[in-house]
Amino acid sequence: QVQLVESGGGLVQSGGSLRLSCVASGRTFSSYTIAWFRQAPGKEREIVASVTPSGISFYKDSVKGRFTISRDSANSAVYLQMNTLSPEDTAVYYCGAKNVYSSSFDYPYWGQGTQVTVTS
Repeated sequence: QVQLVESGGGLVQSGGSLRLSCVASGRTFSSYTIAWFRQAPGKEREIVASVTPSGISFYKDSVKGRFTISRDSANSAVYLQMNTLSPEDTAVYYCGAKNVYSSSFDYPYWGQGTQVTVTS
């Protein structure tokens, strides 16, 4: 089992920045790919960014150049630096984890989510 706790959400004006944190506990952090997802009201959950234990990252097209995912193995944490935020980024943000050796696209472990609200 992996336990994930997100923090760092809040209310910010358009053009502003936020930094989300996801701290993992339980199993070996170095064995897990960590991803940030978001779910806006009335929409499906979507992946925003992910990072493998070796540091390979992926970004959703709409956040490339604005968001940066980083991994801190010493603190078993993954961060999502979000810059130039727009109202379209408003959502509940979740971090998810899956074993790096898993062939599944599913993320079986989830945090509780943190709300990000961007005002125009």
